[in-house]
Amino acid sequence: MLTTRKLGRQGAEVSSLGLGCMGMSHAYGVPNDPESIVTIHRALELGVTLFDTAEIYGPFTNEELLGRALEGRREQAFIATKFGFRIENGKSIGTDSRPEHVREAVEGSLRRLATDHIDLLYQHRVDKAVPIEDTVGAMSALVREGKVRFLGLSEAGEDTLTRAHRVHPITALQSEYSLWERNLEHRIIPLLRRLGIGLVPFAPLGRGFLTGAAQRAETYPEGDYRRGDPRLQGANFDANVRLATRVREIAETLGATPSQVALAWLLGRGEDIVPIPGTKRRTYLEENLAAADVELTQAARAELDALTPPAGPRYNPKQMALVDR
Repeated sequence: MLTTRKLGRQGAEVSSLGLGCMGMSHAYGVPNDPESIVTIHRALELGVTLFDTAEIYGPFTNEELLGRALEGRREQAFIATKFGFRIENGKSIGTDSRPEHVREAVEGSLRRLATDHIDLLYQHRVDKAVPIEDTVGAMSALVREGKVRFLGLSEAGEDTLTRAHRVHPITALQSEYSLWERNLEHRIIPLLRRLGIGLVPFAPLGRGFLTGAAQRAETYPEGDYRRGDPRLQGANFDANVRLATRVREIAETLGATPSQVALAWLLGRGEDIVPIPGTKRRTYLEENLAAADVELTQAARAELDALTPPAGPRYNPKQMALVDR
């Protein structure tokens, strides 16, 4: 069953697994709002408290969906949302973390989420045109006003994290981390632990690849994120199938599913790590949450630790340019 974990050292406490809501409205297939809402309700019933969204998901529609789903249940949820893009005509046209835009974005998020406060506010991507001190200064003003409780950054590097933390304590870093993507291990995670910042891994199932359900990029329709995923293309896909197959084989020896093994591995990396697997279906939600009860043997953990890295970059060049490393 789910337990409670402390996210950073600032007092935030959340369920050991959260729910990533992006795919309910954005990037992955056709939205199904009724099923998504009952999935959120089921997550609450099963003890999930951390719900992750962002203004860019949709854009805007995912926050609205979460706000509707949590009507009358707001006190049960710890809402995390993100700002940091300039959105025009339904599309991002670049980053924007100017102090005046931070406030404008948060006011919009509060309206869409139908709440008077955001539990965890992230800068979605580092804006190279705006000093992080200015952005975090504006975020901290919202904390003082009671509109935001805790602050976070997403895909931020060492220098940015350190400078931001000097302005106002950072509670969490949200970045991609999984059996599929290990780039944080050597430098970022040790820094987080020195500073007392929690880690919220997104895409903990390798954008579906670790579940064994991923297909070649070209099979997905236009507009689906996976169509442009380099790791699902050509020879990369063929190489990565072998990695996913090994995870499935290990899962079979444990009487678990590949997704449960991938999440159990992440949960075992530290009590300061709270993965947010995303889904819009109750069946996958329940499967994912059961990972909290999976016990990896020492041999299985050692083999998972030693898996060969996936073939191909995790983003295309345009998206990778937004990662602060």
